Amino acid sequence: MSRSTDFLAGLLAAALTVACGAAAARTSDRNQPMDIESARSTCGTGNNASCTLTGNVTLVQGTLRVKAEKAVIQQAGGNPSRALLSGGVNLQQEMDDGDRIDATSDNIDYDLRNEVMVFTGNVVIRQQRGTLNGQRVVYNLKTGQVESGGDGGRVKMRILPKDAPADAGKGMP
Repeated sequence: MSRSTDFLAGLLAAALTVACGAAAARTSDRNQPMDIESARSTCGTGNNASCTLTGNVTLVQGTLRVKAEKAVIQQAGGNPSRALLSGGVNLQQEMDDGDRIDATSDNIDYDLRNEVMVFTGNVVIRQQRGTLNGQRVVYNLKTGQVESGGDGGRVKMRILPKDAPADAGKGMP
């Protein structure tokens, strides 16, 4: 990769790490090296440039693992402002408490300025104590607020008792 590609790919990693960080993600992950791979990348070099990574995009940093078919990172004033992930997005990370989060969706739109992540299309978010399914989930990292619904679909949740066995959350009704 070229220097500009390395820099902008690093912005993608930073954006995703920040996004997951607010959810009590493994604190030590932020201090780990980031490995990013894709079949192809096209990146600009200006302050308002973008970087497009396509073809089996993968990002690994500590316990954080993100996969997508495409990632577009936008900058404003030299800082990352938005990360758009599409094509079978899968995000996995271990939390500080040992729990693991596994999220899948068709797309993730992460607005870094406002610290809001929007998961759209076939969203499934699983943790040990529950599962959330829907077509659209908005997560405000500043407030911790989660909003779900949209596109005429219904939101489905399963919340397990605190002492439920780990496999009790398998299979939504």
